[in-house]
Amino acid sequence: MLSGKQLVSSASIVPLERIESRIYFVRGEKVMLDADLAELYEVALKVLNQAVRRNRARFPADFMFELTREEFANLRSQIVTSSLNHGGRRYLPLVFTEQGVAMLSGLLNSPRAIAVNIGIMRAFVRLRLMIASNIDLARKLAALERKYDAQFKIVFDAIRELMTPPAPAKKGEIGFHAILKPTPALPAAKPANQKSKL
Repeated sequence: MLSGKQLVSSASIVPLERIESRIYFVRGEKVMLDADLAELYEVALKVLNQAVRRNRARFPADFMFELTREEFANLRSQIVTSSLNHGGRRYLPLVFTEQGVAMLSGLLNSPRAIAVNIGIMRAFVRLRLMIASNIDLARKLAALERKYDAQFKIVFDAIRELMTPPAPAKKGEIGFHAILKPTPALPAAKPANQKSKL
């Protein structure tokens, strides 16, 4: 059993930024992928998924769910460095909500799993605070806009534009493309039985 001091010092095993970059929004929920969790816990993906399947009753639909093919394709197009992009998966990924990740801590009881779970819980809390502060800021901005007249509309529009997250950049095509030019039409051949007029 780890002491409180050991848990605090071991909680920094994985930087919060690294965990936060692996939290995605799917079906309106903040979730983490099974492959990312396995990598953070330093266990094989197969081992993590077997533990979850053996304890299926601990993971209702609001704790864990399987991605659809469309959701999986959408995430793959957005993620560059995640373990999601490494091929060879036979099944669609499982994703875990904050409660599902907390439930995993009961299954994976190694010192590393405990320390990583502490970091993950902190990342979820920090993300929730950031979202709440952004909503609060939007409310305050709307109140100010109602209070002042149209002369500040440009300022409010600029602030609102700064608050909206940037749209994901479209990826350009990679590779060579042949440019086909239309071939000029050849003159019609003369029938063989006609004599030329000279």
